[in-house]
This record gives sequence, structure tokens and C-alpha cells, in this order.
Amino acid sequence: MSKPTALRNLSKQTLFKKGDVFVLFGELFGRGYANGLVNEARAAGLTLIGMTVGRREADGSLRPLNAEELATAEANFGGKIINVPLMAGFDMDSPAGTPTPTAMVNEMTLKSWQEDKLDWAHIEACRQVGVARFKAAVAQAMAQLDALIPDGANAFFAHTMAGGLVKAKVFLAIANRIYKGRGDRFMSSQALLESDLGKLNLMNFDEVTANTFGHLIEGSAAIRARLEKTGGAARYTAYGYHGTEILIDGQYQWQTYTNYTQGYAKKRLEDIARAAWEKGVRATVFNCPEIRTNSSDIFVGVELSLFPLITALSREGCGAWGEAQYKACAALLREDASLETLLGNIHRYNVQPTMAGFRNFDAWPMNNTPELAELMIGTSEDITAMHKERTALITDLLSALVIEATGPLMFNEAAAPSAPVLWLNHDVIAKQLAALHG
Repeated sequence: MSKPTALRNLSKQTLFKKGDVFVLFGELFGRGYANGLVNEARAAGLTLIGMTVGRREADGSLRPLNAEELATAEANFGGKIINVPLMAGFDMDSPAGTPTPTAMVNEMTLKSWQEDKLDWAHIEACRQVGVARFKAAVAQAMAQLDALIPDGANAFFAHTMAGGLVKAKVFLAIANRIYKGRGDRFMSSQALLESDLGKLNLMNFDEVTANTFGHLIEGSAAIRARLEKTGGAARYTAYGYHGTEILIDGQYQWQTYTNYTQGYAKKRLEDIARAAWEKGVRATVFNCPEIRTNSSDIFVGVELSLFPLITALSREGCGAWGEAQYKACAALLREDASLETLLGNIHRYNVQPTMAGFRNFDAWPMNNTPELAELMIGTSEDITAMHKERTALITDLLSALVIEATGPLMFNEAAAPSAPVLWLNHDVIAKQLAALHG
């Protein structure tokens, strides 16, 4: 069995300083991992420059932000935003006068989607249109960025683009069955992958989640060369997911959420970092732990892996601050529920033979099963019911802690990265929190 390359110790970065530039390759939306890295760059005194995905008009056309949207986005980000639409994916692209992939998928129904076929020659033509559009936008954005980074500066490029679900009504219904369904409502993820609809989504995941990282590295080559020639350097990071080591039976063990359909694209993202690394470009994918975000909430049960972090805080020396987090978590539960009981339920969940069967690193990402769905979704619902309010969950608190820790972990390690792909497991997350608060 292969093993993930984990970051075990905290790094001390000596590269980035005031006057250097942090570039967010993606748009900052709501809660998510990017916030932690942005906060760290801001605290280090870097100049913040962001990008935008643009906005879609009612007719599907893509446009830059208007004045009000730009002002709001820059205020939220805390820096200048280059207003060139960098919407990734090709689901809304097509040769002039022909249907987009989204329009084609919208012809599918819940009864027909498994048998419905797509014109793959046309899909490929749409993909080429989308890729050409995106690469042209990258070139335009990089031309503007070049003028904003002085000679000799260091540049930190943070890739944050992910996703790629084709936005069609039929797929939303299917996703609810695959990621939330159990019993009579269960649907096999394998059935999706074998369908033309599933294959289209995998292609779009690749373009959004993975290939954009390659376009960023290639598109910024001239900037990178200029900075290196004048005494500076460029670093690239991206957010991956490929399972996480959490405490199970008193040991840190790798586990994962199933079914994570985007996992194929995340593996491709890793390959892009490895290829860049071989060419001397320091690009690193950081595989981060499971958290709750606006986009991850569709994956019922993904949050269950967060709870063992509570125990890791104690093991890794978080002291009084860690005890305060324990009490804060306990305070979110109903009076007839206890955190000890909750953690006991999570332990029993993790040691179930059903769950152990999915801790197969080499087989990742695996497809779901009815037994898995029953156990995972049922446990998720039971744990949620232990809380006082569904809008105030322990996993919200723990997600914020993970985001807080990944910011300095990624920022510091990226200065002199040890590998093109690194896992940030619960041990190093807790160690970082201990360093910040202990």
C-alpha cells in the first residue's frame, strides 16, 4: 500500500516579506480554505492581488464585475482585483450557434439520464472553446499582473479554483440521491460514472479543479522568469483533497470521504504539481482535511472526520486553550447529550468494518455502497440531532480551526517546500494550533 507524504513538522519561512505579492488565482467567496491563506499573507505584509471568475448574464454570457460588484469584492478581499473573467470549465461554452453542454444535459430527465448519450465530438469542440477562452483570459490577467509586481519581489500564487459540476436540474436531483440518499433513495456513484452525464462531469472537473493550475503556471512563466532573473522567486500552491489522517483507536490513520467524485480531478491536480516540480517550478498541492464549506455541505457525512480533531488538540499539546475548545464544543450540545458520548459514537463509526474497507489509499477514490450510505448518513444525522441548534454545529467551530491552521502551514512551507504533494493531517493541524495559542 502506498502512503501519503505528510507534513509532520512546522516550517519557518524566511522568504516572504513586506513588499512581496500574494496572488489569489480564484475569487474569494464566503467560508473556505482560501481565507486562512489570505489572512496569513495579509499579516506578513504582502500586497494582495486577486482575480475574479466574472458573472453570468441571464443569457449565459460572461462579463467582468460591474463597478459595485468590483468594489464589494475588493473590500471583501482587502486588495486589488484584476477584473478579467476567469470562469473555468466548458459547461457553458460552445462553437457559435451550437448548444452548450449544459443545454444538452438539460434535455435529460430522471428517467432517461442513464441511457442518454452525448455527442462527444461536439463536447470536445465545446471543451476546446472553453479552454481557449480561459487561456486567453489568463494571458490578459497576467499582462495586467506583470505591471503590479516589481523586479526582485517574491510572488506567492495561490490557486483556489475547484468544482465543475454541470449546473443542470437533473444532476442536482441525482447528486442528492448519491451524496444524501440511503435506503430506497440510495443511488450508486458507479452508475453515474458509467453514464455519459458522469463522464461529462469528470471532464469538467478536470478543467476547473486541475487544468487551471497548469494554465496558471504556464501563463505566469514570463513573470516568474523576470522575478528569478532580478533576485526574486515564485511559489505556487493549490488546495487538494485525498483523505486525511485522523485519530482512530489512538493512532493517526488515513481515511477518506466516499464517494468523492472530484477525487479524480484532485489526483490530476497532484500530477500537474509533480510535473512542474520536475521542471524546477516550486508548485505544491496541499491535501487538506475535511471541513464544512458552502460547497462541501452537499456531501453528507464528510464532516464526521472533523470530530477526532478534538482529541488531537489534547494529544499535540494545546493545553488550556485546547481544553477551552473542548468546552466550547460541549456547550453546543443539548443538555441530554455529552461530548464524551458523541466522541464514542464517532469512534464506533470509524472502527466499523464497513468504514475500514474504504481506508484503501491505493483504490481511492472508491464508489459508495448501500451499507456505507446507511452507516455514514445515519451517523451524520444522529450526531447533528445531538446539537442544540442545526445552525450552530461543532463542525463549524472545528472547520474554523482547521482553516486557521492551514493558513500558516501552507504559507510557511511554500517558501521552501519539501515535496510537490503534501498532506496536512490532524497531527500537524493540532501542532500548528498549539503554536498559535499554546
